[in-house]
Amino acid sequence: MIHQLYPQVFHNYQYELNKDMHIAAAHFIPHEKAGKCANMHGHIYTVNITVAGDELDDAGFLVNFQELKELIHGKLDHTLMNEHRDWFNDQNSNDFPTSEVIARKIYETVQAHLDTLPNKPKCLQVFVRETPTSYVVYRPKAGK
Repeated sequence: MIHQLYPQVFHNYQYELNKDMHIAAAHFIPHEKAGKCANMHGHIYTVNITVAGDELDDAGFLVNFQELKELIHGKLDHTLMNEHRDWFNDQNSNDFPTSEVIARKIYETVQAHLDTLPNKPKCLQVFVRETPTSYVVYRPKAGK
């Protein structure tokens, strides 16, 4: 994997964990504003998930890297994003599988998992690079 620098999230937590992964997946954006992206096409997405917290679990982990990989890579790699109806819904134009929505859905999935852990870490940021020149960053609003 190529070393990648990501936008930093400033916080007061003692621990910060970052998990990188590549996801090979296809998608299309069924909207008139999508242009060529209305046609099915694929990307090798680069995803970075930033998790932080003050307490480690009984194994010494903030969160196990493998858990994050299974949650996201295991779900999305080598799939057609549009077929994940639990994430993307053609009936709601805000839920097309754009990079922005993909980043938000990754955040929601990761944070839901983190909420089940006794040490209660927080997902601070999700970075999704769709192409070498295009990426998005999703951060939850303060207080959420």
